Amino acid sequence: MSRAFNFSAGPAAVPDAVLREAQAELLEWHGERASVMELSHRGAAFEAMAAESEQDLRDLLAIPDNYRVLFLQGGATQHFAQIPMNLAAQDQTADYIVTGAWGQKAVAEAAPYVRVHTAASSEAGGFRSIPPRTQWQLTDGAAYVHYTPNETIHGVEFFEIPDVGDAPLVADVSSMFLSRPLDVSRFGLLYGGAQKNVGASGLVIVIVRDDLLARQPRPMAKILNYRAHAEQHSLLNTPPTFAWYLAGRVFKWLKAQGGLAAIEEINRQKAALLYSAIDSSGGFYSNPVQRDCRSRMNVPFTLHDSSLDAPFLAESSAAGLLALKGHKMVGGMRASLYNAMPLDGVRALVAFMHDFARRHG
Repeated sequence: MSRAFNFSAGPAAVPDAVLREAQAELLEWHGERASVMELSHRGAAFEAMAAESEQDLRDLLAIPDNYRVLFLQGGATQHFAQIPMNLAAQDQTADYIVTGAWGQKAVAEAAPYVRVHTAASSEAGGFRSIPPRTQWQLTDGAAYVHYTPNETIHGVEFFEIPDVGDAPLVADVSSMFLSRPLDVSRFGLLYGGAQKNVGASGLVIVIVRDDLLARQPRPMAKILNYRAHAEQHSLLNTPPTFAWYLAGRVFKWLKAQGGLAAIEEINRQKAALLYSAIDSSGGFYSNPVQRDCRSRMNVPFTLHDSSLDAPFLAESSAAGLLALKGHKMVGGMRASLYNAMPLDGVRALVAFMHDFARRHG
């Protein structure tokens, strides 16, 4: 087996230890004489696993008792529309802070269900910074304020939770979820796809405050109603059982690493190492993002000569460094440094970058 370092933005790397554990349990799980993906989601064994995984997540994030945790099908994109459906009436206004492509998509998908107001945007500057909080034009009485703490494509990250007054704060945490401690009590609703820091695609996790579940702004099918899912403990319909199981193993892995404060320190080291290599390259590599909001999770960078892109990708892949091609919207390269990426993987990337620059500079 020639397992490489996987820098994919998502679906992304899963910790080796978790994959080995899942491999060992794949045919027969916990003495059930069947795989976890073959068992009824309404059976006692699966329900016990589901409850344990939720408690582990609550422990990691210190989730208050007045929040529900939902393990649902799909990804975050569906919830761009589902959130306004659950939290706002058609004639209400919701504020959106847009700092990259995913914020833009959230606005577009919410527009049929709520009056969208873009309260701040960094689009004019190419999504390379975060608009100063003093310049945000928030709406009095907004149904909620939505932002994207980490923009996967443009590589911009918030490191402070913004103060938005009395309006519920809603965040798409897909690409920074569980990468560092987060004060859940500052939010009305958090949501994120699992395929970056939590495991397999097909699962989305929603953490929502009880008072927001009481909102019923419009008629909707039960399958779209967060309260209906909460009342059934995420078992309203068949959930993505294997992805839920895998997320539970990742939660235990994170606990074994020392929790979110410990994983944050490792993530700081990884990001600092890569950004230092970029900044000290004499212009061979560059990152366009304002330094105080450079993402720790997704690091886009360009080479000084775009004709070198193809050789860089071919040689890096041959060296066991996978999925470094940048998103088509911005080009260049992108290295995603999620929790499962070990420090040794970033060291290997930096060593390759130094060598490539020496040979092609």
